[in-house]
Amino acid sequence: MNYNDFQLGAAARDRELSLSAAFPVLMRKVYVWMTLALVLTGVTAYGVATSPGIMMAIATNKILFFGLIIAEFALVFGVSGAINRLSLTTATLMFVAYSVINGALLSFLFLAYTMSSITSVFFITAGTFAVMAFIGYTTKKDLTSIGRMLFMALIGIIIATLVNMFVGSTGLSMIISYVGVLIFVGLTAYDSQKIKEMLVVAGDHGEAGQKLALLGALTLYLDFINLFIYLLRIFGQRRD
Repeated sequence: MNYNDFQLGAAARDRELSLSAAFPVLMRKVYVWMTLALVLTGVTAYGVATSPGIMMAIATNKILFFGLIIAEFALVFGVSGAINRLSLTTATLMFVAYSVINGALLSFLFLAYTMSSITSVFFITAGTFAVMAFIGYTTKKDLTSIGRMLFMALIGIIIATLVNMFVGSTGLSMIISYVGVLIFVGLTAYDSQKIKEMLVVAGDHGEAGQKLALLGALTLYLDFINLFIYLLRIFGQRRD
């Protein structure tokens, strides 16, 4: 073995060590950021729900209500679509803002469902999410084709939900909820696998790698929130 071969071998080993060191750090950041976002959402939702003045303002002021919805879409698409052009600080602040705004809008769940049912469904969601995330992380099966089908199914239930806003069918709403649970159970596994694959090749845990982790956290956060909402529609106990 000549000197150049030795250098190449050493560089390859250093690269492998760098990957092995960066990957667990980035994976931890995914779940830490996701957890913090869920905490922010929950605290905001409860805080708004227990503040009659804020609730009334959101419920009666259409400009404020639809402004929050538009801000949600702008933030989530901004982070997802422009993550490479954003600094890590800006992307993180946008994720935080999205979590807070989402919490403000989800506060209405506290008026529609009992606190005990919200709590129990949250733990059901957490358990289901953890199992499916673990399956997605550990499975050797490529879930790409399943992910594509789930995405098409997601588009289908979005269309069905929009139609049901005008039809107002309770039966259709329940069907959408069951299908929604199945979709986001599957997407949790699929997204977990894709995030793992994305971070394995991140290279290091610098700003670029951390932005990928933040994007992964946003993806799993959305899976969790949607799974929670659909499960709440099925198992939640409504207030009288």
